[in-house]
Order: sequence, then structure tokens, then C-alpha cells
Amino acid sequence: MPAAAAQGGFTRPGAHSAAGGSMAGSWRAKAQAGGMLLALLGWVSSCVTTFVPLWKSLNLDLNELEVWTMGLWQVCIAREEGVVECRAHGSFLALSPELRVSRLLMCLSNGLGLLGALLAAPGLEGWTPCEDKPRLKRRLLLAGGATFGTAGMATLAPVSWVAYNTVLDFWDSTVPDIVPRWEFGEATFLGWFAGAFLAAGGLLLACSARTTRASTPPVPACHQQPPAAGHHPLPKPADLVI
Repeated sequence: MPAAAAQGGFTRPGAHSAAGGSMAGSWRAKAQAGGMLLALLGWVSSCVTTFVPLWKSLNLDLNELEVWTMGLWQVCIAREEGVVECRAHGSFLALSPELRVSRLLMCLSNGLGLLGALLAAPGLEGWTPCEDKPRLKRRLLLAGGATFGTAGMATLAPVSWVAYNTVLDFWDSTVPDIVPRWEFGEATFLGWFAGAFLAAGGLLLACSARTTRASTPPVPACHQQPPAAGHHPLPKPADLVI
């Protein structure tokens, strides 16, 4: 019987569960790596969007050699000779409401992105110092994903608000057609991509935050071997009669 069982391909109990656990762990590691990469890319793009003066652009019909660009911190004039002159905004209170709020939200997004990276990094699969604390790793990963998602929303809101007001001003019928109008700058599209990357990365990190439990295969039950031919088992102590 033991030989027949061996020839029949006996599978050790718990082998399938161990293989399934390794596959799940590999999926979680890939999802965490992809989410962290997306979130970091979105955070860097959000920082660039915050400080570049390319939120709006203006082409003057009377002087086509100059291109005006505006950001949250300064206004720049690019001339055909390649000379770029920038001037900071005079006062924070003199800005339009969308630019004032955009400054605050973009700075908040940059800070939240950095905080999300610091929280999510110890919760990744490859972070060894916290391997013996799976519950702590899960909580850190969840907190990091939620922080990245909040940073994405804080980036998308001001960029979309400035873009919406730019569209309203461009199609304002009360302004004469001869007056030049502001249009979308490159930073507007970069900000949309940054917010989407931050939100997608945070969502991946939050979805991959599961408790990593070491899958220990169960110990197979011990079966008593039948006695060999001609061998008599020893009597149990209960069977002895004094």
C-alpha cells in the first residue's frame, strides 16, 4: 500500500496553499512597486507644476515676438532672441482667488506626497526592518496610499479650477476680440497627469495592503503501519493481568 501510494503521486498537504501564498505575495509585491513608482512620478511632476511659470500662456497679436507665461509665483516674457525675463507677483493678496488657493493646495500636495512616501516605504514587501510586524506594515501602507490619494486630489483641484477660469475668460463675450486672451500652459496638462498618477499610485498601494502571514503547511497525520508478517505486537499495559 505505501508503494502504491507513492506511485500514485502523493502530494504533501499544504503544498498548494504554499504555492498560492507565494503567488499572492508576488502579486502584492508587483502592485506595491508599481503603485510606489506611479506615486513618486506624480509627486515629482506635482512639484514641477507648482514652481514652473507655465500655467497660462498669452500670445500678443500686436507683437508676435513675445510670449507671456504665468505661474503661481511669477510672470515671464519670452522673446524671439531667446531671452526670458521673469518677475515675481507683487503681493499675495493682489492675486486672483484661484491663484491664491492654488498656491496653498499645491504646497499642501507636495508635503502630502513626501509624507506618503515616508509612510508607504516601510510597508512595502521588500522592507526588512518591519518584517516581523505585518499588522504595522499593513497600516503604514494603507496610510501611505491614503496620503498619496489626498495629494492627488489636492493637485487636481487647483489645476482644474485655473483651467476652468481660463476657459471662461477666453470665451467671455464682454471682452472685445482685439484683446489677447490667456490660454492653457504646459503646466496645466502636467498637473493633470501628476494628480492622476498620485491617485492611481495611492489606490494601488491601498489595495495591495494585506496582512502577510507566513503560510506554514499543516503537519500530515501519522498513520500506524500494519505489523509485519510473523511479528506479534507487544501487549499493552492494560492487557497485563497480575
